[in-house]
Amino acid sequence: MTNTAIPAPASAVGALSRAGAASLTDQIVATVAGRVDDGMLRAGARMPSIRAFAASHGVSPFTVVAAYDKLVARGYLESRRGAGFFVRARSAPPRAPSAAAEPVQQQLDVVWLVRNMFRQLPHQQMPGTGVLPSEWLDGAAIAQALRHVTRRREDILLNYGVPQGYLPLRQQLQHKLAALEIGAGPEQIVTTAGVTQALDMVAREFTRPGDTIFVDDPAWFLMFASFAALGARVIGIPRQADGPDLARLAELAALHKPKLYVINSVLHNPTSASLSAAKAFQVLRIAEQHGITVVEDDIYCDLHPGAAIQPVTRLAALDQLRNVIYLGGFSKTMAANLRVGFIATSPELARRLSDRKMLQTLTTSDIGERVVHQILVEGSYRKHAERMRHRLDGLRARTVRQMERVGLTIDTAPPAGLFVWADAGRDTNVLAERAMAAGLLLAPGSLFSPTQLPSNYMRLNIAAMQDPAVWRFLERELT
Repeated sequence: MTNTAIPAPASAVGALSRAGAASLTDQIVATVAGRVDDGMLRAGARMPSIRAFAASHGVSPFTVVAAYDKLVARGYLESRRGAGFFVRARSAPPRAPSAAAEPVQQQLDVVWLVRNMFRQLPHQQMPGTGVLPSEWLDGAAIAQALRHVTRRREDILLNYGVPQGYLPLRQQLQHKLAALEIGAGPEQIVTTAGVTQALDMVAREFTRPGDTIFVDDPAWFLMFASFAALGARVIGIPRQADGPDLARLAELAALHKPKLYVINSVLHNPTSASLSAAKAFQVLRIAEQHGITVVEDDIYCDLHPGAAIQPVTRLAALDQLRNVIYLGGFSKTMAANLRVGFIATSPELARRLSDRKMLQTLTTSDIGERVVHQILVEGSYRKHAERMRHRLDGLRARTVRQMERVGLTIDTAPPAGLFVWADAGRDTNVLAERAMAAGLLLAPGSLFSPTQLPSNYMRLNIAAMQDPAVWRFLERELT
């Protein structure tokens, strides 16, 4: 490549302000980028040398170097060794779709729901989402913990963590599990990037293509596609108000001999119901009889007020991790972006899963695990979780009454948790499509079943049901 090029205008940037809020570097970047976008600086134009630019604009060479580096990173300039900086040819910006263009029809499936959950709509416009509003979470505590962690060890940003997970966090999780009557030492705990990775790791460890995995029906939708992608056959066990349909569980277990049964014992997603003690014992009996490993997903653990207030039975507490693998995490109650979860199991399986995690991702985020540990040990998390539960309790009864007023039927109003499983009396796929056209995200019941068949039910998040636009839409469609 030759170095002959169109010279840039003598002054590629106008006067710079030292009194403005923007730094000199950012002013240079913004002005050069704007002139490239406007066509005033054409592709191939040679930028002034660093020294020439600095002299003509009264800034230091370091400022020019920083600005040019940012412009290279953003695709406006390119650096040619020994020749200088040149304006890079840029592709045409994407055109806005024509008003007359045909709308693209998207299949309403799990990918549709997850993709739309990440559209960054205001939380009050997403009654189908599965998380708490960000303003309910303690961002100040997370920021403080992050500052504390980075002040103590600056080098943690530069190195790997430990494959099994940050040891002080695993030691703290031992205390958390003990409070739930689950005995597990740090050597029995493996940290993960949320419960999603935990489920994937366990499924890969236990199943091969063609094997069967049982799930509740309804249940958390994302794992259906994840298990199917591994080649597993996913079969739903009908979920009732107090747990699975035991007759169907026993019948299907004898027929299909599944490797795993994934179940929410506490605050089941999407109904917020919890497993009764009687059914918990029977689930373990059937699993033992048919050689099924039970995977207990307890991601909503901290939204439950505790057994002293509401009776609750965890399978891992009954089984003590002999045939039950326990999963937990903090994405729902601390911050989704931390992505810190964990697996508690037998020491031998924990070692195997740690090796599997190491081969897949080396380690999880050490800094995220340190931040979670700091929040847990400083003692404020317990009160934070209590505030969230009280806030949900203050909304639940009146929100359920309002749901019934606009035409929804609630079979069993949950006493705790984030969700209500509501019957709309019509196909909620159609309702979800109409809601999306109105700028609202609903979660239709078909997505919560491995069969994906049409359903009159949908999952509603009571913390995201406070916008009058949601109620106006439901009233218009259902009454």
